Amino acid sequence: MAQSANDRLEAQFAFLNEADRLKSVLRATTLVDGSRPENSGEHSWHLALYALVLADQAGPGVDINRVIRMLLIHDLVEIDVGDVPIHSANGLAHASVETTTAEAKAADRIFGLLPPDLGPPLRALWEEFEAAESPDARFAKALDRVQPVMANLRSGGGTWATYNVTYEQLEARVGSKIARGAPGLWEWVQGKAKPWFLKGKES
Repeated sequence: MAQSANDRLEAQFAFLNEADRLKSVLRATTLVDGSRPENSGEHSWHLALYALVLADQAGPGVDINRVIRMLLIHDLVEIDVGDVPIHSANGLAHASVETTTAEAKAADRIFGLLPPDLGPPLRALWEEFEAAESPDARFAKALDRVQPVMANLRSGGGTWATYNVTYEQLEARVGSKIARGAPGLWEWVQGKAKPWFLKGKES
């Protein structure tokens, strides 16, 4: 049985109202001025802007419009699961079986609020981002790793200082993802990040 126009709008706004809760999910990363933690809604918007502005760093075959769509929805599961900082618990917490299972369950619930012609395609886009295998997803994942690096640099160290991150850990947890999706961007970011870590060792 086809959805009525009224039921369709009810479902669309149910999803949009639920998505508003992402603005209340606080991240470990602060604003670039260090004044307060950013929330996941702000993070998602900022990443979409990153994709728009840094599109020239994308590899062949990357569809920036798809990347922007991917980044706008990539953290919606944090409404249920919360943000798990990549540098927390030795960098393993974000990849735990428990977290992965909880995020999949959250994706079922949140994307399930949408009409059937909208929910499954957006959930598939979220899964594509998580897998980070397609050119679009690799670039999106690279930007997702770059943005906190830039915030940390501008805020005096941010989560690097909080979690006592080493440069080797940054390379393994962040650099590998950036280099895979945007190698030129990682080369530039390295030149900015490495001096910060060297300065910390000298002080």
